[in-house]
Amino acid sequence: MVRIRDLHKVFGQAHVLRGVDLDVERGEVVCVIGRSGSGKSTMLRCINALETPTIGSIEVDGERIGVAVRNGRLHELAPRRLAAQRRHIGMVFQHFNLFPTRTVAENVMEGQVVVARRAKAESRKRAIELLGEVGLADHVDKYPAQLSGGQQQRVAIARALAMDPKVMLFDEPTSALDPELVGDVLGVMRRLAGTGMTMIVVTHEMAFARDVADKVAFVDQGCIVEYGASAEVLGQPSHPRTREFLARVQ
Repeated sequence: MVRIRDLHKVFGQAHVLRGVDLDVERGEVVCVIGRSGSGKSTMLRCINALETPTIGSIEVDGERIGVAVRNGRLHELAPRRLAAQRRHIGMVFQHFNLFPTRTVAENVMEGQVVVARRAKAESRKRAIELLGEVGLADHVDKYPAQLSGGQQQRVAIARALAMDPKVMLFDEPTSALDPELVGDVLGVMRRLAGTGMTMIVVTHEMAFARDVADKVAFVDQGCIVEYGASAEVLGQPSHPRTREFLARVQ
């Protein structure tokens, strides 16, 4: 479902990603772990075309992201074509990025109406259905400020799912939450994984990675140092940098 080859990203003098290669199969849950500043979030943003790779290629479901090949040369996609690609790549951020002046249902409807051009009645029906699935059926007409942080993050998940994505990207979705609210969000993610959704999750929640992930990638200084089955990477890591990291966080 996702194929990354020789991905580099440079910001000024900072070489943030240094030749990342990654394959994620359809239906897999891959957790990405590593120190803050190691390049994990930048990798996700490149997959979703929020950042343009300096070097390298990314494919989602066989389609090259952000560029097209014409007459043997690469050309950046027009904004409308890029937006069409993004429709199929759901992303949930650390901070919820909800519209404060729109209701919960309207937040989930927004992409459906504006990007997917669905009718408002159909979009609201889908929004209410998804909000029920994330445990917020009684909150559809509230505003974000009336919800807890965990509830807002579940709205953000419903909003991403409303676009019927092929893959879901989660960028440390629980890092901005109070500890007692983390479980509700992780519970929604566990159920989503159970449906067969392809998921790439940047996280510091080692228990979630151990229980839910099919594979774990350890990123250090812009490189994937170790990648494999979660039980192997988390239980018997082969690389000394992985072992050092896990000794600190587990």
